[in-house]
Amino acid sequence: MARRDWRKLDETDVRVRPGKGTRPRSKLRPAHADATTAMVTGVDRGRWTCAVERDPGRVVTAMRARELGRTPVVVGDTVGLVGDVTGRTDTLARIVRVDERASVLRRTADDTDPYERVVVANAERLLIVTALADPQPRTGFIDRCLVACYAGGLEPVLCLTKADLADPAELLARYADLDVPAVVTSTDLDPAEIAELLRGRVSALVGHSGVGKSTLINRILPDAHLATGVVSGVGKGRHTSVAAVALPLPDGGWVVDTPGVRSFGLAHITPDDIVGSFPEFAEVAEECRAGCGHLGPPDDPECALDDVVTSDDGSSGRLASLRRLLLSKAGTEQ
Repeated sequence: MARRDWRKLDETDVRVRPGKGTRPRSKLRPAHADATTAMVTGVDRGRWTCAVERDPGRVVTAMRARELGRTPVVVGDTVGLVGDVTGRTDTLARIVRVDERASVLRRTADDTDPYERVVVANAERLLIVTALADPQPRTGFIDRCLVACYAGGLEPVLCLTKADLADPAELLARYADLDVPAVVTSTDLDPAEIAELLRGRVSALVGHSGVGKSTLINRILPDAHLATGVVSGVGKGRHTSVAAVALPLPDGGWVVDTPGVRSFGLAHITPDDIVGSFPEFAEVAEECRAGCGHLGPPDDPECALDDVVTSDDGSSGRLASLRRLLLSKAGTEQ
């Protein structure tokens, strides 16, 4: 065969193989107007358990659609599903949309970690579960959970367990100026008050391992059968909840059990985020100099918040509590 002169070749003589990239050829995406609405109730290794129309009797397994890329999908998210939403064995739906979140509980591994971990989305209340003894309460952890609630749009509720082992009065007094609702329980008390708090809402529970989160849920939902831990001799519980899971309540609503945590980083939250949750101080704080941490003397001697405090309206106690939260965010406890 005669050899062709390369100087006479053009682009029609070149065979181009298609690349192996995954980039779509068009930026246009299907609207999925007919997508079925569902709530994410569990996440496990790239698969999401979803309750169709928030009906606990219509549970499907779904995967994240390719067009969503790395869009995070967490427990509590409201999503759009397409494909097989019957929930039959060996079927998969696709998550094609994640709706805007009404609230979000975030944390970081520590105060230097820039990576935010979304614990739960769209929860209305956060029950901060703290044992009054065995293990001893850690107020710094409670303060940090309060900061995360205020910044994320959740209503905090202080849930004190093991009241048969210690008096809750001192701990309750510490948070009285913040007007944080509180409920006290023990192994011999009827959990009806807590059940009423949870009824008809999406609520989340957070706390250290061993404080009684799973035990509490097992009493409210006997069919949940969550593992319960034994507190070790050094006061740290054994982790018994390894992933967040939303459980349906018999009278409506959902409760989200979150894994036990030993640290609650707030690297993603600024002092202004915290002050913004206190209406009586938020507007005044805008008059502070740039970079003011709102801690007052000696750290911030010219903080404008000191000018609005009077001794007869309770604002002094509120400001002291606010500054305690700011110190907790800074990694310092009072």
